This record gives sequence, structure tokens and C-alpha cells, in this order.
Amino acid sequence: MRLAGKTALITGAARGIGRAFAESYIAEGATVAIADINAEAVGATAAQIGAHPIVMDVTDQASIDAGVAEAVAAMGGIDILINNAALFDLAPITEITRQSYDTLFAINVGGTLFVMQAVARQMINTGRRGKIINMASQAGRRGEALVGVYCATKAAVISLTQSAGLNLIAHGINVNAIAPGVVDGEHWDGVDAKFAAYEGKPRGQKKAEVGANVPFGRMGTAADLTGMAIFLATSEADYIVAQTYNVDGGNWMS
Repeated sequence: MRLAGKTALITGAARGIGRAFAESYIAEGATVAIADINAEAVGATAAQIGAHPIVMDVTDQASIDAGVAEAVAAMGGIDILINNAALFDLAPITEITRQSYDTLFAINVGGTLFVMQAVARQMINTGRRGKIINMASQAGRRGEALVGVYCATKAAVISLTQSAGLNLIAHGINVNAIAPGVVDGEHWDGVDAKFAAYEGKPRGQKKAEVGANVPFGRMGTAADLTGMAIFLATSEADYIVAQTYNVDGGNWMS
């Protein structure tokens, strides 16, 4: 019960990693609100795990403000934010579209920044020493031939985490990030399909190759990330500021 008495808002939490975070926080005693653009999915997940559902579009400021206000009203405030909402796409540099670029930056970077801003304002107004955890990626540590825009968005999340961390610690708010490696699940099935289209490989081959190349010996799971998410939300992490932690089975060392 390391998060007993704490409240948390987690974006992009109707499924996958966000849902795993929510379930682990609830198990640790937190009261949790989960936000997602998919109203039906977030409602169903919330009912299943015992969370408060919030419909939120992280690319729309009015939706962010309304969602944060709803979380505050439902829980009495927000102690912890996990910025998990994100979107993936890939293409060679010569085929990247303006639409893909705009969409990925609006969700992955703009969503992270403006949800963080809205929650930080609430934390400051209520005098809470809060915790904000942004979801970066090993893709933000390096370029990848077919993943230029996504890599750039996650590099921006790492940079935002550093700047926000330095700024908000003056208000007692710790901002840090988690950089997962390759995480198995529904998301990676879609990623595999995109790689298959551009690399001419059968479905499943890219996923198998990626998993085999992880030093740990397999792809990660959502459950592999929850320990770091819990730790960064506790008082044990009070002296950690503006850091991004790799949780990737040894794929990247920094």
C-alpha cells in the first residue's frame, strides 16, 4: 500500500500499459482516474478495475481542462499524473506526411506538455507536492531509419521532462520519465504490421527479431514497467528530479 491515500490521473489508460499502471496503482492503495479518447473503452475498463473514467482528447485544450477538472472533483485533487497517451507511426523520410507529423507531435508532445501544465497548475493551487511521470521511449534516445517522427517526439518528451522537472521542483513537484523498450501487446502487433509493409517481411517476423535482440532475452510486458511507475510516485523518489529511466531489458545504456 505504498500509494495509500494518494490520487492519480493516468492518460491513455483504457488498455495496454496505461491500464497496467492503473491496476498497479489501485493495488497500492491509490484512488485512480483513467483518461482516454475512447469513451466506450475507458468506461468499460474503469468499471472492471475500479477507477473513475474520464473522456479526454489530449490534443484539445478544452477537453484537457475539463478532464483535469473532473478528476479533481471526483478525487479531491491530483497527487500523481502519468502522461501515457501516445500514438505510433513509421515511414521512410521521403514518405513522411504532414498529417502524420502533425498528429504525432500533437498527441505525443503537445498532449504531454499541456496535460502536465493543467495538472501542475492544480497541484500548485492546492499546495500538493505532486509527482508527474511522462512516458518517453528508447526511441527518444536514438534515431531509427523508419521511425523518424516518432523518435523525434519521444526525444522531445525527454527534453520536456528535463525542463519541466527543473521548473516545477521549485513548487515541490517532481517530474521524471520512463523510457520503455519494446513492449509486447496489442500495440506491437500494429507496429509489426507497419514494419512488415515497409521491410517486406512476413507478419510476426519483425516482432520475433526485435524480441530476440533484447539482452534480457524477450520483449518487455506492461507489468515490467509498473515497478518504476510506482517507485517514482512514492516519497522514496522525492530527491529524483528531471530524470528519464530506461526500463528496456538492457537495450539502451545511458
